[in-house]
Amino acid sequence: MKKLLTREVKIGIAGIIALCLVIYGINFLKGINMFKPTHFFYVKFDNILGLTQSSTVFADGFRIGLVRSIHYDYEHPGNVIVEVQLDDEMRIPKGSYGELSTEMLGGVNMNIILPRGVNEYYAQGDTIPGRAKSGLMDDVSDNMLPQVSNLLPKIDSILTQVNRLLANQNIPTAMEELRKTSENLSVATAHLKTFAGEDLPRLSQRMDRIGANVETVTGKLSELEFAETMDKVNATMANVEQMTTRLTSRDNTIGLMLNDDSLYTNLNRTASNASLLLQDLREHPKRYVHFSLFGRKDK
Repeated sequence: MKKLLTREVKIGIAGIIALCLVIYGINFLKGINMFKPTHFFYVKFDNILGLTQSSTVFADGFRIGLVRSIHYDYEHPGNVIVEVQLDDEMRIPKGSYGELSTEMLGGVNMNIILPRGVNEYYAQGDTIPGRAKSGLMDDVSDNMLPQVSNLLPKIDSILTQVNRLLANQNIPTAMEELRKTSENLSVATAHLKTFAGEDLPRLSQRMDRIGANVETVTGKLSELEFAETMDKVNATMANVEQMTTRLTSRDNTIGLMLNDDSLYTNLNRTASNASLLLQDLREHPKRYVHFSLFGRKDK
């Protein structure tokens, strides 16, 4: 047994194992799982648009396999046979076809377009028809390039107007005014920086002092006996209300004077009589006054 496991045999076994690991690693980097069951189909194209080996094959946006090899039919030009390796669970219904589409960065993808409601399937090793689909770059070439061509004269006209504008002699004057404005802005920025660095802290300190004084005044106001003051105000209002009630009531002399109109009528009548009496006194004083310097004469 020891003679069989010589140094050369061990080196050979190690080399075989290393070779197997290298082969497995290369296939793994290509996306080929050597231990996963697969089956093969062929897709026939007249133009593969730069499709390469190990490209991914999709169906309904899901990865179902990869491109195993590509063969060109030299005896019948225009025929390119692409061998695809698909998952063992994947069945291709008849009526399916392979479609190539180009991406913006130049890559080419293969999609297996599957029909719906078909119960007949291709057998392993069958050839599936293929077709090329216009990709994003083809759409750009077919649709956008003509529009860009139509825009070129307008762009040329715009550039001409821009050149005329730049050749205007007023441009240097405007640039000089802009430079002066920039200098003024720099000076204003410097003043603002000075204000923010020196004056603003002083102003902030003064505001803090004012805030402290306001807080002190507020504290003193809070110490006043507002409840007692309000009680006195309420008592005063009650007295005023009571006085007003007494003045409007007729159970007192002042109330009767203010509310009974008979007093006004009597006073008015008395004043009228007094006026008549004074008038009569002026007109016939002898009726009321008997006065003589020498005494009363006997009749």
